[in-house]
Amino acid sequence: MSKEQQTENCTSFAKGLFIGSLVGAVAALLWAPKSGREMREDLSDKMKVAGDKSKEVAYTVGSKVSDIAKTVSNKTCDVAQVVGSGAGHIISGVKQVSADVADNVKDTSAKIAGEVAEASSEIAEDVAETAEQAAKKIKS
Repeated sequence: MSKEQQTENCTSFAKGLFIGSLVGAVAALLWAPKSGREMREDLSDKMKVAGDKSKEVAYTVGSKVSDIAKTVSNKTCDVAQVVGSGAGHIISGVKQVSADVADNVKDTSAKIAGEVAEASSEIAEDVAETAEQAAKKIKS
């Protein structure tokens, strides 16, 4: 059973207990053999007690709601910090991967440029050699 359900059950029980006490007190006063003045005094006293208890219950419920609101607020802030921290880690990870990819592209580009230069010089040598051979054939 979750805390919310427990709190709701306790609150419902407290309300039922309070209402039952009021009904029982009024019933006891109405069926008790007393004079009108005594009955009014007893009812007045009981109403004062009921009012005091109502104020006490209202204060207790208000303070518990305030505590719950503070707890929810704190938990929300904690969750926001965790999410923010996680986002920061993800962003830094993406930046690192981007830097790694850029380095790999630079390295690969340098290798390809070297291979192209080497291939170009081999082709130039082959062309020069072929030109010499063609020149020799033409002379002979």
